[in-house]
Amino acid sequence: MSDSQYEPADAAPDEAALKRIAALRPEQLQAIDAVLMNACDGQWRKVASVVGRAMGCIPDRVPGIPDGFYAARVSGLVARGLLESQGDLSRMRYSEVRLTMKPAGSV
Repeated sequence: MSDSQYEPADAAPDEAALKRIAALRPEQLQAIDAVLMNACDGQWRKVASVVGRAMGCIPDRVPGIPDGFYAARVSGLVARGLLESQGDLSRMRYSEVRLTMKPAGSV
């Protein structure tokens, strides 16, 4: 069994964090997604690393928003096809992402 099977999934936000998350404006969410995308490239990167780099670069970052929220935004970017993933996205230390690779000849 791998180490990830013994470690619980990333913690869910507490009630106070959920209130701060709910108060985020659409433009703040877009800025978070943009910074997360900019923290990625064509190489596989640990989600925890992408989240950490992004959290340090978000303009007007709202304090008290946990890293698990940013990891969930990464999962959303994967779901939208903007990022590729491998590993268990519910555990940011055990998953990796990269920019979606376009097939040769696509525009």
